[in-house]
Amino acid sequence: MSITPERKQELIKQYATKDGDTGSPEVQVAVLTERITNLTEHFKTHKGDNHSRRGLLKLVNKRRRLLDYLKRNDQNRYSALIKSLGLRK
Repeated sequence: MSITPERKQELIKQYATKDGDTGSPEVQVAVLTERITNLTEHFKTHKGDNHSRRGLLKLVNKRRRLLDYLKRNDQNRYSALIKSLGLRK
């Protein structure tokens, strides 16, 4: 249900804008997207898990705020991130 440290490091490496970058919006959105995907899979088998559903909604809202920030400040980075993560079909 949660993201493994190895997978998190892969995402950080893939989306980092420079060496040692763990806090850029791209990295944060990628990690949040992975967690959202894992939780979505969890809900396919545990339909009544409303406590975790609240956490999922918080993650989705946080990702939305980060994406809005990125769109406001750098449209090109926003577009590249959306495309690479497969969001906004």
